[in-house]
Amino acid sequence: MLTDHPAIPVLAVSDLDRARSFYEGTLGLPDPVAAAGGVVYRTASGGFLVYPSSYAGTNQATAISFQVPLDAFDAEIDALRSAGVEFQTFDVPEGTWADGVLTSASGRSVWFADPDGNVLNVEAEPEG
Repeated sequence: MLTDHPAIPVLAVSDLDRARSFYEGTLGLPDPVAAAGGVVYRTASGGFLVYPSSYAGTNQATAISFQVPLDAFDAEIDALRSAGVEFQTFDVPEGTWADGVLTSASGRSVWFADPDGNVLNVEAEPEG
């Protein structure tokens, strides 16, 4: 069964060098591994594949959500802002936006896009 095997998100990009600059330089993800015509970036409990495709940026939904502890959220957001990342806002059924950060009963979140428009998210659930 598929539940017995790892799964990773896959992001299509139009220019692999530009994407690598963003993921390695802007987001600070080190040491990608070459795979399947692209690169895999490792994270604490998995990773994701970035590969060139003519379908890059066509998904308008969140492609990857980075889960961070609540006590690390502000530092991660400050680091993203310092790297020039611009956060997106949109209509939501609950919660309030302040300076690009959504705070709701389910925690704190931001959304932003990579150079191809792939939507990424950083979120922290409330403690308790």
